[in-house]
Parts: sequence; C-alpha cells; structure tokens
Amino acid sequence: MPRRYTANRKPARPSSPRPVRPRAGYPSDLTDAQWARIAPFMPPEAGAGRPRTTDLREVVNAILYLLHEGCHWLALPHDFPPPGTVRDYFDRGCRDGTLQRLHDALRDQARIAAERDPQPTAAVIDSQSVKTTEVGGTKGFDAGKKVKGRKRHIVVDRMGLLLAVVVHAAGIQDRRGAERVLHDIEQRSPTLKVVWADGGDQRDCLLKWVKERGVGWRLEVVPRPPGTKGFVVQSERWVVERTFAWLGRCRRLSKEYERLTGTSEALIRLAMTHIMVRRLEPAFQNPLASPVDGPDAAQVA
Repeated sequence: MPRRYTANRKPARPSSPRPVRPRAGYPSDLTDAQWARIAPFMPPEAGAGRPRTTDLREVVNAILYLLHEGCHWLALPHDFPPPGTVRDYFDRGCRDGTLQRLHDALRDQARIAAERDPQPTAAVIDSQSVKTTEVGGTKGFDAGKKVKGRKRHIVVDRMGLLLAVVVHAAGIQDRRGAERVLHDIEQRSPTLKVVWADGGDQRDCLLKWVKERGVGWRLEVVPRPPGTKGFVVQSERWVVERTFAWLGRCRRLSKEYERLTGTSEALIRLAMTHIMVRRLEPAFQNPLASPVDGPDAAQVA
C-alpha cells in the first residue's frame, strides 16, 4: 500500500454558516406596527409535537402578496414559506374563524380611531357581478348585466368598512342575495337602524321580509335621479361603490378565481383587513405628527 504523508497536511477548514440576508420587501408586506395589530389573533403554538419553525408574519405577507399581485399559490416567490404551508394556514384560518375575528376586531378599532361608535347604526347594501374562470364551482348568468359568473353582495357602514359579504351565483336575483347578506348581519350588528339599498333591491317581498324578521331596522331605497344614464353618484350609496373600488385594487379579486365561494368571501375580508390595518398604522407617517423626546424636540416643534 502506498505510504500516506499526513505530517504536512493542513487541517480542514471548518465550514462557516452561510450568512442569511433579509429578503427584499414587497409593497404588500406588513410593517412592524401593522404586524403588532395582527399578531394577537394568530393561532398559538401547539403544546405537543415538534416546535413551530414557520414565521407566521411571513405567512401573512405571502397571503397578502397573492391577494394583491393575483398570482397562483404555487407561483409565490421562493423567499416566502412553502406554498403548501401558506395555503394550509389560510384554510385553517377560514375554518376556525380566525380571519373573521381579526376583520371584525380591526373594524371596531378603525371606527373608534375615527371617533365613531364600534357598532354602526346605518349601513349600505349593493351587489357586484364578476366573471369566473375555468376553475369551476358555483356560477350563473346575470341577464341584466350580461355577465356569466358570480355576484358579490356586501353590506358596509358609513365609512365603507365591510360588515358582511355573501358570494353566490350571478343567476340569483338581487333581492334573494340581499336576503342572504341581511340575514348574516342580524346578529352581528344589533345596533343597526337603517339600511340603504338601490333601485334593484326595491321589491315588495324584500321589504316585507325585513318587516317580518322584526330586527328593529328599516330598509330604505335610494331612487335613481330621473333621466340619468350610466353611473351616477347617489347620496348615501356612494360609499359602497368606493368599497368595490378598493377591492378592485387587488388583482386576485379582479375575477372569481376560486372554486369555493367561501374562499372568495375570505379573500374579500382579508383585503378589507389589510385596508384597515394600513389606516390604523400607516406605512409612511409624518414625523411631525408624533411626539418627539430629547433635546431636538423644541427644534421639531
């Protein structure tokens, strides 16, 4: 056997850990202050089993990225957690009501920050017809707007914040969809007194249905100005149109890409949640609007 010479051999250099660089931020990422608003509602770590290694903040950032950019679940950037992990946390939040509780709590905080009561006394209802894709699921044809897809019935308060949402086939009449979404807010908004609707919801059966429910609030129809065509800004109802415009900024909501209507409703609530947390904790704050401590306080004032 050949002789080995090991006396002059240099010892192997110990492998140094590869430095972990923070990823570049995306426009949809949460700031530290925004995450502080959301973190208390995240699911706690299980008491048994393997410790959690997934960063929940990155999971939320990944879902918001998908919502705003409109990409596929498998097309999430690689610097986020695995798509299967992100989708699993999203589905779990839909099932156990985490997303619903987060949305309702932030809505109360947003109303209090605007010097309003947490529970609204007036609301506005409207629907939006949206096309679907080839993924399948519930769909229909809206003969009035000539749209094949689904309808989104929403109820908002005077600030345009979402109170309830129901997604159904576009073939269902507006009054039937209105009954579904109004039934959803019966228990969630006990202080509600009046609901404004457009002329499409003006049906005797719907008005009768509201009276028979005995919920303590009335339905008022805002008539369209006579002799007008196309889109017209109507009093008391323009806030719900603005809410639809807010939702339209999310590319994932430009069409109905989801197979299940419950997933679409969850994404709409999540979009409004992001709007409210940005309103409570703006990403770019005016330094003159916050108190300054230290010797430079007099100069800033």
